[in-house]
Amino acid sequence: MTTLARWRAAKEVESGEKERRPYLASECHDLPRCEKFRLEIIRDISKKVAQIQNAGLGEFRIRDLNDEINKLLREKRHWENQISSLGGPHYRRYGPKMFDAEGREVPGNRGYKYFGAAKDLPGVRELFEQDPPPPPRKSRAELMKDIDAEYYGYRDDEDGVLIPLEERIERAAIQKAVQEWREKMARDGRIIDDEEEDEIYPLSGPAREAIEDAKARAAVEDPHGLLASKFTAHVPVPTQQDVQEALLRQRKRELLEKYAGGTN
Repeated sequence: MTTLARWRAAKEVESGEKERRPYLASECHDLPRCEKFRLEIIRDISKKVAQIQNAGLGEFRIRDLNDEINKLLREKRHWENQISSLGGPHYRRYGPKMFDAEGREVPGNRGYKYFGAAKDLPGVRELFEQDPPPPPRKSRAELMKDIDAEYYGYRDDEDGVLIPLEERIERAAIQKAVQEWREKMARDGRIIDDEEEDEIYPLSGPAREAIEDAKARAAVEDPHGLLASKFTAHVPVPTQQDVQEALLRQRKRELLEKYAGGTN
């Protein structure tokens, strides 16, 4: 049947009933003829796609049919490019991909497609069964390697902006609270004793000098301040003498209140 079909096609060309398609699409400059040749190629592709569905044709015939289909697809693209260059429709941009959708493309082999029984040929089936390699999984140790104090937000206040703002707002809040306390005491008619406002643990001269000497030594031993971030003293540390003086003043105040109450 194939020989008979070829003989009939040759007779049609000789008699002029059927026009032979040019070998190169660029040789044809007539838009209707280009449309005609494109439709002929589509019909040839449809016939060969229907034939390749038969797995009983044999491996060699199936491979030849698949090669012929891919060759016709490339030729169809050339004719579509020629049609678009002549001012016709852009089939590759807007046209349906009816024949491309029937074939499967092997990963890594762009452009060549397998149709019908060609997808089940030896060596081709394995190409489609290859799965992409899974992404490498990181161990828990690798995930925890980059997690430090910054991940939990413990170093957000080391930019030199947050701490001064907090100190300024804290001083303002303390001043506001002291002012409200003074106004409340004044409304109640109570007299504020300046001695009561003294700090319980005031810094005496030797204590202040000791603190200044410690700061000077720290500046010499750690000029970049790397060790200072490890410990921060938020309250002044009193000496033994400061504690004794504070206890003595507290005892004097208690005795004065006691004798003043007994006299009344």
